[in-house]
Amino acid sequence: MTPKTASATMAAQTPTTLPGAEVLMRALAEQGVEVIFGYPGGAVLPIYDALFRQNHIRHVLVRHEQAAVHAAEAYARSTGKVGVVLVTSGPGATNAVTGLLDAMMDSIPLVCLSGQVPTALIGNDAFQEADTTGITRPVTKYNYLVRRPEDLAPAVHEAFAIAQSGRPGPVLIDLPKNITVGDAPYVGADQVKPRTGKVQVDPEREAVARAVAAMKKARRPLFYTGGGVINSGPEASEGLRKLAKLTGFPVTSTLMGLGAFPGTDKQFLGMLGMHGTYEANLATHGCDVLIALGSRFDDRVTGRLDAFSPDSFKIHADIDPSQINKIIHVDQPIIGDVGRTIALMIEEWEKQPAYEHKAELAAWWEQIEAWRGLNCLRFNQDHAPEAIIKPQQAIQRIYELAQETGRDTFVSTEVGQHQMWAAQFFKFDAPNRWLTSGGLGTMGYGLPAAVGAQIAHPDALVLDVAGEASTLMNIQELGTIAQYRLPVKLFIINNHYMGMVRQWQELLHGSRYSESYSDALPDFVKLAESFHAKGLRATQMDQLDGVIREALAHDGPVVVDLCVAEGENCFPMIPSGAAHNEMILGPEQEERGAKVTREGMMLV
Repeated sequence: MTPKTASATMAAQTPTTLPGAEVLMRALAEQGVEVIFGYPGGAVLPIYDALFRQNHIRHVLVRHEQAAVHAAEAYARSTGKVGVVLVTSGPGATNAVTGLLDAMMDSIPLVCLSGQVPTALIGNDAFQEADTTGITRPVTKYNYLVRRPEDLAPAVHEAFAIAQSGRPGPVLIDLPKNITVGDAPYVGADQVKPRTGKVQVDPEREAVARAVAAMKKARRPLFYTGGGVINSGPEASEGLRKLAKLTGFPVTSTLMGLGAFPGTDKQFLGMLGMHGTYEANLATHGCDVLIALGSRFDDRVTGRLDAFSPDSFKIHADIDPSQINKIIHVDQPIIGDVGRTIALMIEEWEKQPAYEHKAELAAWWEQIEAWRGLNCLRFNQDHAPEAIIKPQQAIQRIYELAQETGRDTFVSTEVGQHQMWAAQFFKFDAPNRWLTSGGLGTMGYGLPAAVGAQIAHPDALVLDVAGEASTLMNIQELGTIAQYRLPVKLFIINNHYMGMVRQWQELLHGSRYSESYSDALPDFVKLAESFHAKGLRATQMDQLDGVIREALAHDGPVVVDLCVAEGENCFPMIPSGAAHNEMILGPEQEERGAKVTREGMMLV
């Protein structure tokens, strides 16, 4: 029996009123909730008691409330469902704030249930009291303080509708203890009309027709795709693939959009932006029609605003009207669900007149292939057995050896150099497999995200590609992994530095490495073993493949300490305030005499 079927049966047998915690459980069941990530405390004990007395919703006990939100984010991102979090009042709620902002910036649908002191004590500085709705108002899409029993069930149903409508995001419901202890009426979702606001889901056909007319005039076109394509659902990703094949246009992606278009497809240029590929960035700079689908022109993508894609006709399709012309002025806005927009684009493209600039498009592809020929991700790895491992080599081999397993693979990351290298070297051919913190850049995201993904996909291969500094931010989640016997594989790219901080200090601050070196790291192998996981380490090239293979083959959790070159930098790189054709290339490209002119041409 599915959760919704079970809840419908229970609702038919439900008396008019129930304890508030029971009402909450039934509302969650009606919404199809299967998993809650949480941490108990005094203000939510009635809810935990109700959880104990039911069997249709599973609870995952994390070790920190921030981790609960990151796990729920990954659960939501990898399944397309709403993630659910349960935390107590005061510090429980404030610990969740970072995760809520992370979900807000990356458009992840969540419902966070927070405990609160009884309504009579609100404002009296009671034990573990905090103004949770005030604190979380800037970091949530919407929030509630339930003061009346009759508002409880409607608030839950409405929260789920708001979290998923329009541009997805987190919603918080603050629950005073007297509301969850006292009786409350149960109201079904079909009796609630959510206040989701006016969301324009269907784009105007005329706007799409004008956009496609511009696309048919393009000689140097480019699809610039973002996380909105993935948020729209699998049909949007399928539509994007069809549209790209139909037009023959090249495709690039933001960090959050990876997987919407196959990473191994020849039409894919890789990621664009600060650490995007040479070919993607120069194509963005040189295109004459830019089609932005479900992307928001983030500063890590645009570089210097007045030099962003300077000669292009810009089309921007997004469900959030506030994003249109917010950062970059566009010539043709399209407001609506990006999946439906893509479907209409396909319809319009297949109408007459036909695309007449195939020769110019072929010349554009020749230019792109010349840029691609630079091999901007090339790095020099000494393959002597005792050679130190380059971080790029470590990540490339994790990807290649994971591919050999043939298993459905989900990859989470922490934040920093390793995150960018993972985005560069992993090729995602399906959406929802890439789990990373984009907008907020939250260190400590990856390990709890791997928990959420593994809970959602128990038979999948779940990898967390991490740095040693980020790993220590939420290392306690190894306890969650042990308790639930989750076969997560944690690969620590260990260079003893906060790598991206060190890189910027080298390039922009005269190599003054101020407080970016970790001089007292734990023994990660022994630490893993203390958490009932397998610990492995590689320190030189002849150990690398063997250690990765052993980790991937193990049927339980593994922590792999990959000791890599400390001073390696992540390239290409667009310095802050520079344009896409002002990239810094790696030493491997410089050795070949490659330089970038103002026109973005490669000189060798």
